[in-house]
Amino acid sequence: MEGARVHRILWLIVVVAFVVGLVVPDDSQVDECAARDTRVIAPYPITGYWVMPRADACVTRRMVEAIHSIGADTLISFGPRFNASPDPDFADCVVDGHPCAQVPGKEVRHVYTYTTSEEFGPGLLRCQGLDRRIESRGRIFYRVGLGASCADRVQDLVLVSTDGDGLGNLMAEAAAYGMRVFPGLPAAPQRPDKTWEPDQAHLAALNAFTARVLADYRARFAGSAAFGGVYQSFELAARDRADDDPIIALYAAQHAVVAATLPGRKILVSPYIDARRGRGFPPEQVAAGLADIAGTRAGAPMAIAVQDGRGTGKVPVHAPNERAARVAPRLVPVVGDVSNAQAYYGATRDYVEAAARNVPPGVELWVNVEGFEPAPAAGECGRVEPLPLRGRTTKARLDQQIMAAGTRAGKVISYGWDPFFTCQSRFDTPSLADDIVNGARQPIIVGASRKDMNGRPGILVEGHNLRGGTLRFDPQGMVVRQEWYGRGRLESAWAPYTPAGPWTSITATNGTGQTSTSPYVLP
Repeated sequence: MEGARVHRILWLIVVVAFVVGLVVPDDSQVDECAARDTRVIAPYPITGYWVMPRADACVTRRMVEAIHSIGADTLISFGPRFNASPDPDFADCVVDGHPCAQVPGKEVRHVYTYTTSEEFGPGLLRCQGLDRRIESRGRIFYRVGLGASCADRVQDLVLVSTDGDGLGNLMAEAAAYGMRVFPGLPAAPQRPDKTWEPDQAHLAALNAFTARVLADYRARFAGSAAFGGVYQSFELAARDRADDDPIIALYAAQHAVVAATLPGRKILVSPYIDARRGRGFPPEQVAAGLADIAGTRAGAPMAIAVQDGRGTGKVPVHAPNERAARVAPRLVPVVGDVSNAQAYYGATRDYVEAAARNVPPGVELWVNVEGFEPAPAAGECGRVEPLPLRGRTTKARLDQQIMAAGTRAGKVISYGWDPFFTCQSRFDTPSLADDIVNGARQPIIVGASRKDMNGRPGILVEGHNLRGGTLRFDPQGMVVRQEWYGRGRLESAWAPYTPAGPWTSITATNGTGQTSTSPYVLP
C-alpha cells in the first residue's frame, strides 16, 4: 500500500451516481451542498476505505455518501509527512514583515514543514507570539514551537500549510452518516539513504509535534462519535523484527504519545506481507510480526489490518489447489510467468490464517484488501501519479480477496477509494464502485467446513448473500438445495453433501438467482 506518498495529491472525484430518494437535510449548518442521502443501498463486505480529506465540503459530502451507500462505516486518512528538509512551498509564509521561520528573540535551531488539509484549533497553539495562525498571501499557515517551555530561547519550529479544513469536513460528514474516522498520525521523516526507515534524528521533534496535534484533536473531536482513533502512517512488514528495529522504535514512541494524549482511542496499523520467494517471507513469520507491533500499543486498543498484498503483486489470492497453476496474468510482470509455488511462499489465505491463529491480547485482526492492480492494462483507468502506475481491478477480484480474508477477520477495509473505486475508463463506462452496486446481491463464500446435521453429513458455508438457493459442488458437478440457513456476524448455509475427493469447489447461487463470481475451495 502506497497512500502515504499521495497525501498532497488531490484527485478528481468521480462519485457513484444514485437515484435520489429519502434524504435527511443538514440542519446544523446552512450551505449550498446537496442534502444528504443516508440510505445503504448496496452493502458490500468491505466496510472501510482510505480517503483523502478534501477542503471542499460538498465534494466531501458526496464522497462520504457514496462510500456509506455501499455499506462502509469507517474512513481512514494518511498522515502528512513531517518534513525535516527545506520546502520552497513555504516562501509565501510571512508574518510581521518577516519570513515565518524567523522569530524575534529566539534562536531557531531547525525548521520542519507539514503540508496538510485541516485547520487546527487553539489546542495546537500553546505559546503566545511564537505559536500563531498566519494568513499570508492568500494562504493559511501555522507556526508551532517545539521547545519544552515557551520561554526557551532555542526552539525547533514547525511551519504548517493547509488548503482548508478537509479533516473537519470529513469528521462532520462521518458523524452525520454514523461513520468513524481514523486520521493519520504525522508520518515520520525518512532516512535519505534508506527511505523505508524513519530518520531517528528527528523522532523527538516528531513526537513533540504529534502530542500537539493530538491535543488539538482531543479538544476538537473528543465529543464526536465519529472520532474512532488514529492511523499509524509509517508502514512496516508483518514479520519477525530485530530487537533494535527503527520502525518498532518509532511505533513505541509515537503510540505512547497517543495513549497518553487520547486514552482509550484505538490505534490502527496496517502492515504489509510479501510472499515473493527471495524477497519476502513465509507465513510462519507473521505471528512474530504481530507480536512486535502489538508490543508498541502502550496499553491502547489496537487494530492490525494486514495488507493482503494482491494489489502490489506481492501476494497471490489463488485457491489451495492452485499452487502448481501459473500465476495470474496480471502478476506476471511482478514475478514472471511461473507457477504460484515457484513465485510465492503462499497465498493470502495462508498469511491471514497464520495471523488469525496468533492475534495478541488487546488487538483486533482486520484485513486490508488492496483495491488495485500492479500495473494498468491498455485503456484502463487507475493511478496516474505518483509512480508506480497502478491499474483498476474488478469486483470479481475483490470478491476473491474477501474470500481469502476468511471468517476470522473482524473487519475488511481497502486502500483506496480514490482513484481506484471511482475512476472510469470513459465517461460512459462504470466505475468499480458502480460494479459493486450492480453486483451487490452476488454471494461470497468466505469459509466452508464439513458438518453433520440431524445425523446427515453435509457442508456448511459461511459468507455473504447466501440465503436460499443452491450450492454446486465440483468437480462432481452436483447441485444441492440448501436445507438450513442462519445469520450471525456472517451468514451460514448448509446442504447435504459428502465430498468425493481431496478438493471440493463450492459455488453458491442464492434465492435471488445471483451466483458467486468465484468458487470457494474446501481442502
